[in-house]
Amino acid sequence: MTTKKTNYFTELDRVDVTKHIEKKGRFSYLSWAYAVRELKKLHPTATWHVHEYDGVPFIKSDCGYFVKVTVIVNDVEQAHTHPVLDNYNKTIEMPNAFEINTSIQRCLVKAIALHGLGIHIYAGEDLPPSPPIDASQQKKLLTLLEKQSKDEGVIGVVMGQISNGTINQGNFQKALEHYESK
Repeated sequence: MTTKKTNYFTELDRVDVTKHIEKKGRFSYLSWAYAVRELKKLHPTATWHVHEYDGVPFIKSDCGYFVKVTVIVNDVEQAHTHPVLDNYNKTIEMPNAFEINTSIQRCLVKAIALHGLGIHIYAGEDLPPSPPIDASQQKKLLTLLEKQSKDEGVIGVVMGQISNGTINQGNFQKALEHYESK
């Protein structure tokens, strides 16, 4: 009798992480603690290491600071290099220890994702962001909301979504149709 070997990537890719996705602005994140817990439940021998450069867990280049983490599952190594970024995903010129540690944890989650766990979260993140809506589109949407809703909270939420880029050129028409249908 032969046993069929399970593809570990497929196994990890099937783990439903949607309840554990956190949103910060327009970015989605998976907590490093959750990612490690789920990985170790299915692959208790999985390991990782943070790369060091001259005794420190980061390297500086002309374009910023970077960290690197390698995750090993079933003897397969996946390494990821991650820039040290602020909460707006902008490069930090002089990061402190907390910011470097935060980037190491983000890097760990992405290296785990290279093994399958939560990889769908990062689909499309390498695409350029959609440009913001223009003044006429903003006016059109807000006029519609003012006619339909006397709840200033809704208008405030939409204004926030416009200013942080959640409502943008890429999804303006859908947003307009959504509020027209109410």
